[in-house]
Amino acid sequence: MRTIAFVTQKGGSGKSTLASSLAVAAHEAGERVFVLDMDPQNALVTWAKTRGQEDVPVSAVTPGRLAATLTGLAKNGFTLAIIDTPGAEGPIAAAAMKAADLNIIPSRPNVFDLWASEQTRKTLKELRGDFVFVLNQCPPAQQTARVAEGAAALEAMGGLITPMVLTRVDYQEAARHGCGVTEVNPQGAAAVEIKALWSSIKRRLARGKPQARRAA
Repeated sequence: MRTIAFVTQKGGSGKSTLASSLAVAAHEAGERVFVLDMDPQNALVTWAKTRGQEDVPVSAVTPGRLAATLTGLAKNGFTLAIIDTPGAEGPIAAAAMKAADLNIIPSRPNVFDLWASEQTRKTLKELRGDFVFVLNQCPPAQQTARVAEGAAALEAMGGLITPMVLTRVDYQEAARHGCGVTEVNPQGAAAVEIKALWSSIKRRLARGKPQARRAA
């Protein structure tokens, strides 16, 4: 089983929104997905209740129970665990970072998020955790100076994954109805985006943990 965690020390970066739609896209691509909600706000637990289905199960978990929970999921045949975390540094985020095969750091293209992303990257480097950045909530005009500067900054930190995720109504509509964007508008631009993001993450997982190997 592979484990990914959405982590950042800045709230409002869209972790839960991305995690829910990515979980659905991975499930549709043939993965057995389990979502672990470590955020005290329990946004994804609420999303699952609204969803009302068991195809993408969600459960809250504490740092102390995380390792045992992941072991149990692997024994029960799940192939992908997705961990959502609060937008703050602390024991919850640290436990998720340590457990994940790949940490995904969403960042909006503004200076405050980029500063927070740098702090998250430093923490992951100290923990020898593997990570990638994803530029999220970008304005529809992709080639703005702000987005270009954000992309350059994240590339300089190491590992910007594609595609960039634009600000689209489908993401909020999907979250509100307990769905993924691939369900609310299967042919829409957001659905294409999230499928491409899952493909990129899957390829990155297949490559292993190069940064951890270099650090060792």
